[in-house]
Amino acid sequence: MAGLLLLLVLGALLVAGFMPRWRRERGLLEAAAEMKAALPEITVAKARRAPSASDLVLPGNITPITEAQIYARASGYVKRRLVDIGDRVKAGQLLAEIDAPELDQQVRQAQAGVSQAQAALSGAQHALRQAEASLTLARVTAERWRILARKGVVSRQETDQKQADFEVRQAAVEAAQAGVRAARDSVQSAEANAQRLLELQAFKRVVAPFAGVITARNIDVGALIPASGGVPMFRMAQTGVLRIVVDVPQSSAPFIQVGQAAEVTLQEFPGRKFAGRVTRTADALEAGSRTLPTEVQVSNPNGLLLPNMYAQVRLIRVSTTPAVLIPGDTLLIRPDGTQVATVGAGNRIHMQLIEVGRDFGSYVEVRSGLRGGEYVVSNPTDEVREGAEVKPVVVEPEGGPGEPAPGGGRR
Repeated sequence: MAGLLLLLVLGALLVAGFMPRWRRERGLLEAAAEMKAALPEITVAKARRAPSASDLVLPGNITPITEAQIYARASGYVKRRLVDIGDRVKAGQLLAEIDAPELDQQVRQAQAGVSQAQAALSGAQHALRQAEASLTLARVTAERWRILARKGVVSRQETDQKQADFEVRQAAVEAAQAGVRAARDSVQSAEANAQRLLELQAFKRVVAPFAGVITARNIDVGALIPASGGVPMFRMAQTGVLRIVVDVPQSSAPFIQVGQAAEVTLQEFPGRKFAGRVTRTADALEAGSRTLPTEVQVSNPNGLLLPNMYAQVRLIRVSTTPAVLIPGDTLLIRPDGTQVATVGAGNRIHMQLIEVGRDFGSYVEVRSGLRGGEYVVSNPTDEVREGAEVKPVVVEPEGGPGEPAPGGGRR
């Protein structure tokens, strides 16, 4: 009895020590089995379509609406300079005056040539009147001698002589008329030459071709100014209205319209927007860049914007062909092409070939392969393979409200 009791006590102790360990090991095995049987959890993002109209931001360089290099047309020395850089001038305002004594002498010589040509014309006209008078007398004389010859008073020879005198006087009149025409042409030529020099003499006064601001000055009093070539005397710009030429990409080029609203921003004026408007386009793409040169004009009444500033132009509500956008970390580069892993029916993976368009940084554009609305796997691992069943978790890269996961998966 004592031995049997001892065995029962030892068996009870053995069972009390083994059972907790056995339960722990069984629990671990069951947990491992559950973990092995559990579906892999992956993060997915929804492929979405871009809006059909959105703002288009492009860089551009500000240029004056009108800009001109002002050269001299008259050779000489600078007599007076009345403006400097930064001065605002009106159209027709005197900028500088040139002293050109050689040109003044040419003008006087041309005017004298006009007087000489007019005197020659007067002499030719006087000679014409004399020739016409002699012709009249010769005509009357020849007529009288023909009458006397019919009556037999004078000989035939004398009558023929008077007729010949008449024809000579007629030729003299024609020659005098030609002389008058030549003298008149000489007068016109001399007057045209004198007028040309007078107009050239007027260029001694250098005036502003339009209202604007002087942006460069390259002359000073006493400087020799050639009539052609050399450096310009001044450079002027019209800054009341400025223009910015931007290059619109081909995807947006068909939707740019003249009159479309735009906003101009600069780093130098944070938080400030300058209203602009599309005024014209080239109606043709540049062959090298496949972009459409587009001009945007912006009013600058206070002169805050300066020519050649760098600016950002926002074209408001540019219509586009809506593209599908997906996060950039969903792409898989494979030998057979670029792919994304989509989660379809039954939460199963499907590897989809796509064609990638523009890269917007955190998002990329998909030209073909996706319609929008599909769920694509972010940062796919080796567990993501064709036909694999997964447990998707929707993420919002932009921090917006989440959407229900496909197949009832958690957020």
